[in-house]
Amino acid sequence: MTDTTPLTLLGTGAMGTALGRAWLAAGHPLTVWNRTPARTAALTAEGAVAAGSAAEAVAANRLVVACLLDDASVGRALAGTDLAGRDLVNLTTGTPADARARAAWAEERGARLLDGGIMAVPPMIGTPGAYVFYSGRTDLFEEHRDTLAVPAGTRYVGADPGLAALYDVALLSAMYGMFAGVTHAFALMRGEEVAPGEFADVLVPWLQAMAGSAHGTAARLASGDWTGGVVSPLAMQVAGAETLLRTAQEQHVGAELLTPFLDLMRRRLQDGPGTHGAEDTAALVDLLRR
Repeated sequence: MTDTTPLTLLGTGAMGTALGRAWLAAGHPLTVWNRTPARTAALTAEGAVAAGSAAEAVAANRLVVACLLDDASVGRALAGTDLAGRDLVNLTTGTPADARARAAWAEERGARLLDGGIMAVPPMIGTPGAYVFYSGRTDLFEEHRDTLAVPAGTRYVGADPGLAALYDVALLSAMYGMFAGVTHAFALMRGEEVAPGEFADVLVPWLQAMAGSAHGTAARLASGDWTGGVVSPLAMQVAGAETLLRTAQEQHVGAELLTPFLDLMRRRLQDGPGTHGAEDTAALVDLLRR
């Protein structure tokens, strides 16, 4: 039997509209609300019912999905609404602490909360590559798994409500680190007689190959072995960093995207040149935490 659970969607921005369209296309009755009523028009044209207030929208269905600007927006939207007996799925981007506090806040009001981190941009919703991290009550996730899987794949990461947000931010942080490296690399090549597309053809497979090193970092973090089988020891990498910085200077490129990681390597080496020089850069994880 096809699941067509009715649900409420709070927030019809670009992401909310994409989510709503996916649920409507799958036959789910959908009630929508947005602070700016006109922004619900795209979904009401496709069969959604617009509520006049957030309280009215929450009252319409047991399953309520929030996709708003930030945690404060969620608080404002739900202030004064009757949440008793409601299952709240919060797909609003926030911090792990936000998620944990919001889950406790919902429980105090008689609701169950599942937090989610969307790993997609709006055009990806409804495609195989999109997925959402979920964390919070296992029973709540299992009950609504099929409905939640309509717009994007689901990855349940644990009962701690803050874990989905932590996974989300950790992956986004890694992405921005990659963007920083890509930006610096293109800046170095800018002005040379090398077409940007030609350089991208070399850069992309290199980054894909290097991404696999994350598994090695994970293994070292699990074992605590920073030196076994190291191919590029810290001392060698710090020595080579000077070439990276001189090249940036010669190419008239600022090094501010590069220096934070190089400085962290130097700090680790200076803490114990005789002991840390043979380590893998995985050892920097705990240094960064301190």
